[in-house]
Amino acid sequence: MIEVENLTKFYGNFQALKGISFTVEKGEILGFLGPNGAGKTTTMRILTCYFPATAGRARVAGFDVFEDAIEVRKRIGYLPENVPLYRDMTAEEYLRFVAGIKGVPSREITKRVERVMDDCGITHMRKKLIGELSKGYRQRVGLAQALVNDPEVLILDEPTIGLDPKQIIDIRRLIRDLAGRRTVILSTHILPEVSMTCQRVIIINDGRLVAMDTTKNLTARLQGNYRLIVKVEGPREAVIETLKKIKGIESVEPAGDGKNGGVTELVLNMDKRMDVRRDIPVAIVNNGWGLLEMKPIEMSLEDIFVKLVTKE
Repeated sequence: MIEVENLTKFYGNFQALKGISFTVEKGEILGFLGPNGAGKTTTMRILTCYFPATAGRARVAGFDVFEDAIEVRKRIGYLPENVPLYRDMTAEEYLRFVAGIKGVPSREITKRVERVMDDCGITHMRKKLIGELSKGYRQRVGLAQALVNDPEVLILDEPTIGLDPKQIIDIRRLIRDLAGRRTVILSTHILPEVSMTCQRVIIINDGRLVAMDTTKNLTARLQGNYRLIVKVEGPREAVIETLKKIKGIESVEPAGDGKNGGVTELVLNMDKRMDVRRDIPVAIVNNGWGLLEMKPIEMSLEDIFVKLVTKE
């Protein structure tokens, strides 16, 4: 659905994009991540035909963004970080206006506007001037305008910025519901949002693509030793010494302050080639202690992001 090949962009002497390439499959929701100034917005503006690249190629829904810009625009919905809304229009007037300039047939405009207002939760605000709406509702109007032409591709730059927690949950649910029906590129600084919404992530830094995969695969690739956190009802030093003797456990690190009412909390670093999860409970029970908790410690998307964008 989206193909990007060796995309390069210069602003004068400054190179914002340095030959990035990636693809997005039809119906996929892709998280697009990177620190400020990494080139995310530049990439999205090229894909939406806002301005051209210096070099490279990009295709959306089979159309070249440079040679077939009109056809591309017919098939995309774009929510920029700062939505250009007409504050002296009502929400409904604005959406009808946008539907018209996006080429929605006049006989379908009313139906499309009603649907996106309902999807984005702004039906009860339809007659209010946009200038009188809260920031959160203005953001919803912006998302509605991106959807009103029923696009094949949605490109969303910080779609939940300015929303309250309930509104964020509603918009995340809406985006997830689009999976399979539309292809979505989602750029956000709220990394848990990506984990809950996206099937794959792309991370760019300094104009270069540094990772493209599922969160699970990135974790497996970047995480070092397999790690477990265990909580044991037993004497701290004795528990540590016992667990250190288990083959496959490379180190045992105390966690917490050791003052948890006789409960010892530890982090175990293990050789990934060996599975010692059965040996740990056996060793603990054989000593008459109680195993209260044992769970794996996995890298979060925040951990992955920091590791990739700070790696020299």
